[in-house]
Amino acid sequence: MKAGESIALETAPETLPSTRPRPQSFAQAVEEIKAALDAVWFGRIYRERILQMRTRSHHLNLPAKGAGVEIQHTLLGVELKTGRNRMMCPDLATARYLAVFARLGCREVAVPYDISRISRLADELESSWHRMLLLVERAADKRKPAFRSRLRNLLIEDARREIEAAGAGTAVPQFNQNTKQRRG
Repeated sequence: MKAGESIALETAPETLPSTRPRPQSFAQAVEEIKAALDAVWFGRIYRERILQMRTRSHHLNLPAKGAGVEIQHTLLGVELKTGRNRMMCPDLATARYLAVFARLGCREVAVPYDISRISRLADELESSWHRMLLLVERAADKRKPAFRSRLRNLLIEDARREIEAAGAGTAVPQFNQNTKQRRG
């Protein structure tokens, strides 16, 4: 290679993010983002991973739209704050798990009964949330802020609808009532 020559990119131009065609409509952009998220889409995680295990239903007392969601550490433990409402949580993992659903606007959700699984699910849900926001930023690149906001809201509505359609499970988890002891 001679001085002054540059190395050409070996990737096809259609795979580069800057040359991808912009989505024409909101519906198309929503479907592209959902397809990109695929296995880590909220509705899929909820249906295929959370509802398949033993769960209990949990009601989130959500205020009007637009209220922020915060996790607060107090002297009494961990609280999830949504707007002016505060809810005590048994641990940080449960607060993180519920915070994702509060951001989505879900009022009834299923919470795994086995607390050792909540932390991993909270990690996956938070990761999915941030990936969704990054994909929204990429899809709304060089567009008005209103496009970005509307696209984000449409994705949130879609996820909320899927979670509500799947249901929150039972208020009390199902237990195996078989108490027979073996006779030896």
